[in-house]
Amino acid sequence: MATIEETNVTVVRDYLAALGNGAAGDALGRFFSRDARQIELPNRLNPKGGESDLATLLKRAEQGKTLLRQQHFDIRSVVAQGSHVAVEAVWTATLATPLATLPAGAAMKAYFAMFFEIEGGRIAVQRNYDCFESW
Repeated sequence: MATIEETNVTVVRDYLAALGNGAAGDALGRFFSRDARQIELPNRLNPKGGESDLATLLKRAEQGKTLLRQQHFDIRSVVAQGSHVAVEAVWTATLATPLATLPAGAAMKAYFAMFFEIEGGRIAVQRNYDCFESW
């Protein structure tokens, strides 16, 4: 029988794999509680940071599908304690459309620290600290 930590890590790994495979709508929403919050700390793409509810998070995932040709999360480390899971990952993506000074087809890379709070087998809170390589 899996521990709560193992179960929660599986939820997060499955979520990141689904996101990398372009999941959106119900295929992505199934990972989140109805009152989920995603908090993005300030970064190059979002200088002011922000907080999204589930509806906004799912809308942004749909928008991401038009912006990105592909994306992948290379998980470098995972630490779990009770309902909390911390992930260090390297994110790579290929743009489907131009972004800032980058043309369509350009590669992007960022280093992510993501902190999740899991409730009832679903993500209730996700906090992202995203460090993008220069472009």
